[in-house]
Amino acid sequence: MNYYSLNKRAPISSFANAVIKGLAPDRGLYFPEDIKPLPKSFFDTIDNKSYETIAYEAIQQFVDPEIPQDILKQIVKETLSFDFPVVQINDSISTLELFHGPTMAFKDVGARFMARCLGHFNKDNNEEVTVLVATSGDTGGAVANGFLGVKGVNVVILYPSGKVSDIQEKQLTTLGQNIRALEVDGVFDDCQDMVKKAFLDDSITSKMQLTSANSINVARWLPQLFYFMFAYKQLHKQHDDIVFVVPSGNFGNICAGMVAQQLGLPVKHFVAANNANHVVTTYLENEAYEPQPTTATISNAMDVGNPSNFVRIQEIYGHDFERLKNNLSSYHYTDDETRSAMLELYQKYDYVADPHGAVGYLGCKDYLEANPNAHCVFLETAHPVKFLDVVENTIGQRVPIPEQIKTVIDKEKVATKIKSYQELKSFLLSTI
Repeated sequence: MNYYSLNKRAPISSFANAVIKGLAPDRGLYFPEDIKPLPKSFFDTIDNKSYETIAYEAIQQFVDPEIPQDILKQIVKETLSFDFPVVQINDSISTLELFHGPTMAFKDVGARFMARCLGHFNKDNNEEVTVLVATSGDTGGAVANGFLGVKGVNVVILYPSGKVSDIQEKQLTTLGQNIRALEVDGVFDDCQDMVKKAFLDDSITSKMQLTSANSINVARWLPQLFYFMFAYKQLHKQHDDIVFVVPSGNFGNICAGMVAQQLGLPVKHFVAANNANHVVTTYLENEAYEPQPTTATISNAMDVGNPSNFVRIQEIYGHDFERLKNNLSSYHYTDDETRSAMLELYQKYDYVADPHGAVGYLGCKDYLEANPNAHCVFLETAHPVKFLDVVENTIGQRVPIPEQIKTVIDKEKVATKIKSYQELKSFLLSTI
């Protein structure tokens, strides 16, 4: 599979180059040159396939021929070493739990897949690669865990000071080894802008090889399509019209779901559930895409004022607004509405949701008002313990601490504080 830049001013790229470089030279995101639908028999026999087989067959075309089949099968096996259960909330709503991995967030799959791909490409290379990544919460922990100890790879994580939960911060600042954290005086968009600027700074890239592990990187983004196929396997016998409701920040997750649909996955519709950062909701109302300053919310992983992956979604639909609108709805919610949804899920259904999942639940309810025959699946993207204070204060109950969290919660935070791009640049050059 070859990849092209969505800015259309860069050479065609191999998968390996797209993974290693992260962004194209013209600052564009890489996108697969051709998405070939899987045969109908793939979905007709999906009940007989393991998760590993489903994932392998779905991702193979995107990495072929650069990763041999036996190595790809091993990468997939190591990536999917935990479960992806669907939990029924009521007759019309289910949730797909994506928090059973090592850092208890949906990003574990993409981070683990990318780390193993990069490790494969770098195995015979004596030059080190620096993974430079911005996080609004869960990306940092997932990337830190996924890349911990990977040969020839150093990781530098930028996160906004005071705008991630305490547990999220511990997961990205306590591992040591090849993982380093930079605490940025700003918001997520500031972190993301610094990362993008560094990729285009010749005074850095001429001295060190940078790549990104945000969802702008194809190896982080594409494996997220697995989730939707796993949910379909669990639900298709009971429900015909499956609608995925995705809490959306940088829009990589929902975009990957749309790639799964391009592969042939029978999906009726997608819903992007937003918090106060609702650029896409507004776009679908008036066709004006206008990035906004980030607003801090209790669902902090969605605090993105200019979602990078939305241009990929537009590409999938040929930049045809009506085609996109026919397959994507969007709603947005306040923190108070999010808390009310968390309380309703707990009191009415005995289900403890994190703030992002609660936003997804609200999206289900709104969509079902006009489409009562659908079955909505909201993605529960992180374990509620990662937002402990918000969850416990909202539902009035203690949340047990899982083992994955106990291993980091008492460790000492190690992070370097920075305020400007120049400080990031100085830090990176000091690591050479």
